[in-house]
Amino acid sequence: MYDTYDAYDAQSDLSGTGQVRVAPSARALATEAVHAGREDLAAQGLHAAPIDLSTTYPSYDSRGEAARIDAFAADGAEPEGPPVYARLGNPTVARFETALARLEGTESAVAFASGMAALSAVLLVRNAMGLRHVVAVRPLYGCSDHLLTAGLLGTEVTWVDPAGIADALRPDTGLVMVESPANPTLAELDLRAIAHACGSVPLLADNTFATPVLQRPADIGARLILHSATKYLGGHGDVMAGVVACDEEFARRLRQVRFATGGVLHPLAGYLLLRGLSTLPVRVRAASSNAAELARRLAADPRVARVHYPRIGGAMIAFEVHGDPHDVIAGVRLITPAVSLGSVDTLIQHPASISHRIVPSQDRHDAGVSDHLLRLSVGLEDVEDLWEDLEVALGA
Repeated sequence: MYDTYDAYDAQSDLSGTGQVRVAPSARALATEAVHAGREDLAAQGLHAAPIDLSTTYPSYDSRGEAARIDAFAADGAEPEGPPVYARLGNPTVARFETALARLEGTESAVAFASGMAALSAVLLVRNAMGLRHVVAVRPLYGCSDHLLTAGLLGTEVTWVDPAGIADALRPDTGLVMVESPANPTLAELDLRAIAHACGSVPLLADNTFATPVLQRPADIGARLILHSATKYLGGHGDVMAGVVACDEEFARRLRQVRFATGGVLHPLAGYLLLRGLSTLPVRVRAASSNAAELARRLAADPRVARVHYPRIGGAMIAFEVHGDPHDVIAGVRLITPAVSLGSVDTLIQHPASISHRIVPSQDRHDAGVSDHLLRLSVGLEDVEDLWEDLEVALGA
């Protein structure tokens, strides 16, 4: 677990972008989660971050504005000075991007309307460079799997075990994609070894389940870190978003794709995500404590065939039951049977029916997603209440 980060002291440019020019210092994770992206507020006489809902911004210097737009079109760098148009950038969203990049230890982050929009943008960036081939390791989130397999964006995918990554690389390989802990089996990968096997090909690591509270893939070689920010980063089941943390060079290309395709994040969502980050360490650690205890009890229960819980910890559990998993879904009362994860309340779902239904059955089974597998996203309720609900749902 990471306790100290290369963080920043405020040297505000107050340019209207919502971002801050900063100098390095050392901050603990909990401190960074609360303060990143907010350093300029006190100088403005503010305590809470403002929400900028503008879709457009006035400018009496049309020549200067044209030059700034031309510069963005050329290299994707964020325009200096006041905002121009909401599809190009928004100050509230920029605060969240600054904060998330700092938590993940990257130069930049680019936010999108959903996790799938974020992944699509990454693929489009590489496709535009003629690098349409992707090497990937199963399991991945079901819709990520489908996007790659169906070739909807012109990609071609080669599925491999981790040991086969290096041999699967081709001259047109644009990306290696993995998820660890994986959705929904919670299988863990050696990200450092995989990054080494990738060579010069960018490694994209989906860090949705772990969050930067439990691991920072950029520290061990991943160039791109993907989050469905809908999950733990938001944390309350009331915002949909995606984000890619990366170096500034890749971020510039992502911004250009976002501008062209319109997959922008709404400012209110950006505000909710920034607020969510402030409690991320507390929520993840508390939910992880609950999950570890539930995993222990499930492993000792004769009605449960197998429990999957990652060594890294976290708030996700996968378990296989001897009986009908649909009966368990139907039997919960406190726990919510629903898709998604990472909220303050506990959610349960049957991956083979829902999140991974879109993956071909044989591929699903080969990746360890059995028909008896249930995925539990553990929340912040009292662990005894959660266990009581599970005991009843598991039946006699």
